[in-house]
Amino acid sequence: MASVLLPLAEGFEELEAVALIDVMRRGGIEVRTAYIDDRLSHGKVVMGANGIGIKADTSIKNVISDDFDMMVLPGGWDGTYALAEHARIIELLQEFKAKKMVGAMCAAPYVLKKAGVLGSDYTCYPGAKEQIDHAGYRADAKVVTDGNIITSQGPGTAVCFGLAIVEKLVGKESMQAVKDGMLLDYC
Repeated sequence: MASVLLPLAEGFEELEAVALIDVMRRGGIEVRTAYIDDRLSHGKVVMGANGIGIKADTSIKNVISDDFDMMVLPGGWDGTYALAEHARIIELLQEFKAKKMVGAMCAAPYVLKKAGVLGSDYTCYPGAKEQIDHAGYRADAKVVTDGNIITSQGPGTAVCFGLAIVEKLVGKESMQAVKDGMLLDYC
């Protein structure tokens, strides 16, 4: 079974994280969430940008890259900045880029850029483009795949992003079954 690591930092975009987790799990992917801040005053619950908390499965300290096929980052500026400043996240992104898949959406391609793993073609939240400051930005696609890097624009594209991940890791048939089951006529 394919497996995805989805790190969560305080201020992540909740819609993106939940949609990605849901779509990938529907597609047969094991998704494990990891918190990055061991000082969380509320246990393993990571608070999102809009005050919605998600209980993470484990600490990023316990993550071994060999246990996963892909690492996916949801956006949200506060969460993105926290991920970008976390040494273990940067290290993991570099490990994943070397031999596995990496994904990021909304503002999170900023973290890929900081880790030195952002591809030559990518998309992101339009308002994040200037801060990411990387050639190859594409406004014409909800989801962009560049080798083993997949990026997406923002909350409204999270389902499409999740479907692209399912297709890449599990196959077109599984992706189509999820899409049909969710009554999607876009993506």
